[in-house]
Amino acid sequence: MIPVIYLVTEQLKRRNNFIVSSVLRQLGSRVNFTQSIRNKQSKGNAQSISTLFKPALVKKDSDTASVGIELCGILSKRKIIQILCDFAKTESIKELGAKYGLDDVIFTSAMGNFRKHCIESDKLPADLHIILSDIIQGSGNITDIFPYFLNHAKQMYPHIDYIDELRKISDLRNPLYWYPVARSKRRKIIFHAGPTNSGKTYHALERFISAKSGVYCGPLKLLANEVFNKCNSRGTPCDLITGEEHKYAKNVTSPANHVSCSVEMANIQNVYEVGVIDEIQLIRDPSRGWAWTRALLGLAADEIHLCGESAAISIVQSICLTTGESVEIRQYKRLTPLEVENSALCSLRNIQPGDCIVCFSRNEIFSVSSAIEKMGHKVAVIYGSLPPGTKIAQAARFNDVNDPCKILVATNAIGMGLNLHIRRIIFYSIIQSTINEKGEVGVDTISVSSALQIAGRAGRYGTQWSKGFVTTYKPEDLPLLKKLLQQSPEEIEQAGVHPTADQIELYAYYLPNAPLSNLINIFIALCELDSTLYFICNLDDFKFLADTIQHIPLPLRTRYVFCCAPVNRKMPLTCSMLLKYARQCSKNEPATVLWLRRQINWPPKIPLNLADLLRLESIFDVLDVYLWLSYRMPDLFPDADAVKSLQEELDKIIEQGIKGITRLFKKPKTDSVIDKEQSSCPDENLRTNGKHRKDTLSYTLISRGLLTPKMLEQLKMEWSTESNKRTSIDRKRSGPKSRS
Repeated sequence: MIPVIYLVTEQLKRRNNFIVSSVLRQLGSRVNFTQSIRNKQSKGNAQSISTLFKPALVKKDSDTASVGIELCGILSKRKIIQILCDFAKTESIKELGAKYGLDDVIFTSAMGNFRKHCIESDKLPADLHIILSDIIQGSGNITDIFPYFLNHAKQMYPHIDYIDELRKISDLRNPLYWYPVARSKRRKIIFHAGPTNSGKTYHALERFISAKSGVYCGPLKLLANEVFNKCNSRGTPCDLITGEEHKYAKNVTSPANHVSCSVEMANIQNVYEVGVIDEIQLIRDPSRGWAWTRALLGLAADEIHLCGESAAISIVQSICLTTGESVEIRQYKRLTPLEVENSALCSLRNIQPGDCIVCFSRNEIFSVSSAIEKMGHKVAVIYGSLPPGTKIAQAARFNDVNDPCKILVATNAIGMGLNLHIRRIIFYSIIQSTINEKGEVGVDTISVSSALQIAGRAGRYGTQWSKGFVTTYKPEDLPLLKKLLQQSPEEIEQAGVHPTADQIELYAYYLPNAPLSNLINIFIALCELDSTLYFICNLDDFKFLADTIQHIPLPLRTRYVFCCAPVNRKMPLTCSMLLKYARQCSKNEPATVLWLRRQINWPPKIPLNLADLLRLESIFDVLDVYLWLSYRMPDLFPDADAVKSLQEELDKIIEQGIKGITRLFKKPKTDSVIDKEQSSCPDENLRTNGKHRKDTLSYTLISRGLLTPKMLEQLKMEWSTESNKRTSIDRKRSGPKSRS
């Protein structure tokens, strides 16, 4: 027998040589080319699917006449219990139930409820009453009960009749067929691969601007806005479409031939000459990867230009293999040199104009900024949750050669989305917080991809810095950073997908009483996909919002829209306002700007501390969610223009507050970065009796910012107290033995 892998490989060699390596990667590393999630599950996991289906209440038939009693008399409850126990233990009954979709979980649950129903009912259906009577008298067969038991089980678990339909709905093995318009075109796929600052996106955008029509899909609103402004400034009318903002070169009734949008907002029904998908490597993103997969498979353009890391080439080729499209690869090299320095910064006193210190937490952002400002330097600050306008304003201050602000402190948010004139990138740490699948918080070294993306921001082509530099704040981090920057990002093996609103709506048709979050869980459990190419994106945020508004009566489609809203579930104010928005919608009452102002206590004041600043950022997010909803339910959220004005005003207030970092940040001196600046190097914090102890765990924890000297002293005191207690206990125990 000829192996399947041999036949497939030979056929591909005859058709197209460039795709062979891509397919061999898939076939060689996995036994099954299209292995489904369901097939990979163990028996225990398969049974756990049934636990997702919640049993419905079986109502007693009040119209049942006492015909059975009149024909056969009253049955002994004790004998009925015995019969049903024997019925439940019969192997042939269990095997028959399995054929009808009753696994152990459902069989046990349904059997218990059926037994209770038979015992507690005063009047059973006549035919069931007669069958039980015959079995008691020895003239019937116990298997005759099965049809009645099965009917009862189906009333409890309606999905039993529709399980095949549910599996068909959740079949994600061929997402390419979801986009018939794109499949009807013969598309040319061009991959612009290269590192940060290599000009790959520039060349794709040049083709976009010169085309008769085009769509640009970016990962951030800032990038979409930048392309929108660039396109219009060069005389090519372009519209801007993001989740929260729509701008038109002319007006809403006369859309331009070019559109710049966030990737989630890409229109897959329109036909374009050129489509650009930026940062294609985000196709692996656990939460948003589905949007890049959708754009790659669904954009109906003659040319599709992909921009991103070389790590995404293989997965793109593999996906395009399924659509019958070839991929042209264009490699780019960095335009300016980037040098890793041989020494760490050690002290904030060593900063220079054009430096950017990269931190991985908001607390570090403010502590470092405060310390630098106290040294007399002007500092710009950029982090993820700042409003876009504030980010742009802070970047403009830093980039302006005539502005005294020459130092930037930022998070990894600078990795994309802003043009920054940075001379040197300084990693304050190369450790960042992580959250695993169980929701447990931990720490880990930054990825190769993140290190390259952030470091590459130094020495941008066309700025006053013709060469970029990169280093670390802590000396012990520098060797590891050098190792990270010498590597290539790990090859991407899977692209994200997720269920559509139509699929969930079909699920709800068959399971009308299931909550939305439960429908999502069932969908994920039953779905099948080609795991050599795709994974299901994380839907925890979606399910969290679904549970948050579950008690509010809303149509399923509307409920789905609310659950897709850009809400950070870690922000209580934003979550509570989503609840209020949903209530207004449920009552069919418009959420006017006057109503909204009352809810958020408008107008706000300039923040006096970090807590005030955090609240203002949350309010900005609340306004963002309003705008997002206004484009989907304009009748219920009618005041988008007025809310935009509130956002602009709030943006200026937040920007004004950010300028006074030292005033906002108030922290005990013992825990501040200033303490570290008492010496020329952070190692000075670790002296014990005048000696360094670099071989200890405490040194490692303090150097990585996970433990402060004050915390270490507290631990020493606790250990000493615990040790004294143990010594005292041991002496008490050993005392009697010595006397004997």
